[in-house]
Amino acid sequence: MTRLTRADLDALPNYVPGRNVADLARELGIAEAVKLASNEVPYGPLPGVVEAVTEAARTVHRYPDMGVIQLRDTIGERLGVSPDRVVTGCGSVALAEILAKATCLPGDEIVYSWRSFEAYPIIAAGGGATSVRVPNTAAHGHDLTAMAEAITDQTRMVFVCNPNNPTGTSVRTAEIDRFLAEVPSDVLVVLDEAYREFVTDPEVPDGLETYGDRPNVVVLRTMSKAWGLAGLRMGYLVAQPEVAGAVRKVVTPFSTSTVAQAAALAALGQEEEVRRRCALVIAERARLTEALRKLSLDVPDSQANFVWLPLGDRTAAFTAACESRGVIVRGFHPEGVRVTIGTPDENDLFLTAAESALT
Repeated sequence: MTRLTRADLDALPNYVPGRNVADLARELGIAEAVKLASNEVPYGPLPGVVEAVTEAARTVHRYPDMGVIQLRDTIGERLGVSPDRVVTGCGSVALAEILAKATCLPGDEIVYSWRSFEAYPIIAAGGGATSVRVPNTAAHGHDLTAMAEAITDQTRMVFVCNPNNPTGTSVRTAEIDRFLAEVPSDVLVVLDEAYREFVTDPEVPDGLETYGDRPNVVVLRTMSKAWGLAGLRMGYLVAQPEVAGAVRKVVTPFSTSTVAQAAALAALGQEEEVRRRCALVIAERARLTEALRKLSLDVPDSQANFVWLPLGDRTAAFTAACESRGVIVRGFHPEGVRVTIGTPDENDLFLTAAESALT
């Protein structure tokens, strides 16, 4: 049979979403399962978002504003940047894909830490670029020195996921300063800050405030996490106007839907509530970390809305044991398990399952 798709994609792993909670509940014969696998915030839509979505739905027979003018203006005002530096898209992961499309030709290289966000190898392969994976440090974080050494004449882009998904670890200002000083000016450095709102370590920089004026730095942000819009896929990037303009040329037309634009505008008016919810997550993050360390797990400090359990070969068994008790976690066999911070009751269910699995 004649092959119609690229042979190299056969070796590419599929992106694995968290398991469906309804399916697991039916399988176990329980009323409800708990999903702590997808880094969602568990407190529902922000005030005003449902109303904004409902109103926007009345016009879904029309195309959205392709320029996303009002939303870009609002984001620009909030961040203190010109709107021509802002590009919106279907989540920050889609914008990462568009950045690869805008910077890389087949054979060019994209450097990233591993393990890091599982979409990075998919993004690279999808654009015909070559992945250059740099192993994480023993502390489960980026080795920026090794990443700088991995850059070659073929490197076009470097992803720095800060905080890192799935390990929750972060790199600090001094480390990034040294790294950026070594990166050639013609290599784009993408600071992927999907979890920025959960950062409490003052040594972890706000990438936009600290490095946003650099011509070869792009900052990715999402509204899927702290802003509660995971189901509407809303993200944005901030870059210098020349880079942002190039990205807009190749972004999928009308990819920021009318409903997503309306929801994002409503959410951005609820910054105080976002901070309150993030504080709840941060408090539970500390509680889970302490409890898991008492179970003799070497849990690294997390600056995100999840924690990392470096279980190695026990990863698959632990994930299955949690599911048998109605708790869905995200296993990355054979390295470890990522557990999203849920409500206190959800976290208690997980801790019970974890203690049973480990003792």
